[in-house]
Amino acid sequence: MATPASSTSKTDFPWWLAVAAALAAATAVFIAASDLYAQVFATVAKGIGITVFVTMVAFALASAIGLGIALMGLSGSRWLRQIARFYVEIIRGVPMLVLLFWIAFAGAPAFVAAWNALTAPLQNAGLFGELLVRDVSLLWRAIMALTIGYSAFISEVFRAGIQAVEKGQIEAAKALGLTRTQRFRLIVFPQAIRTILPPLGNDFVAMVKDSSLVSVLGVADITQMGKIYAAGSFRFFETYSIVAYIYLILTVGLSLALRALEQRLRRQHEQ
Repeated sequence: MATPASSTSKTDFPWWLAVAAALAAATAVFIAASDLYAQVFATVAKGIGITVFVTMVAFALASAIGLGIALMGLSGSRWLRQIARFYVEIIRGVPMLVLLFWIAFAGAPAFVAAWNALTAPLQNAGLFGELLVRDVSLLWRAIMALTIGYSAFISEVFRAGIQAVEKGQIEAAKALGLTRTQRFRLIVFPQAIRTILPPLGNDFVAMVKDSSLVSVLGVADITQMGKIYAAGSFRFFETYSIVAYIYLILTVGLSLALRALEQRLRRQHEQ
């Protein structure tokens, strides 16, 4: 028997969101009214800018690299497909924290040594000086680690979305004389993005949380600012409660924004 529309709307009402919003508002009032919590919040909030910067830059780079790896994996060249699969499987098999340490303390020095070896003639000519390991900031080492780590996962998202496009439409585009680039830009990608967007959004939210790992390198993000304050004041409960509160606001807010975007795209497709 069909469920009445009024009953369905009551069932679908996001009560969890209403409760979460009420708790968030109550927590915000409590923080504002407490000198201690207000001080902790003011200190920890200084790391929000770094957290957002790391996430945005790393995600943009990871998406670009991931798309390239996905296209390599779908290419007609067997060697490109094998290289793409090798990259994805190796990178996905390394824990993010281990990858972060490797990029920061092994990859960066190796890159500097290779750069200096390749540019030695130019350095001898006095065009520019020798690059030192300390010239590569820990912030950018952290960004590159997140970029490389997430590019492997994002490439699989792109690959699955592209393969989900109906092959009949691609064949029709070929019959119309469209080039491979035109087929991808005009036919494949606009349809694949609807499949790609939900898991891609999940990866973006996950990266916001994983950006806290950069604190192990001393990067002054939310987590690092919390560690510094807690170590100096011994207010561990208050500090990490505020840290968790800020991350929840960021991640839940992003999740809701991405869900609204998905619904908008779905309505446009249905029209």
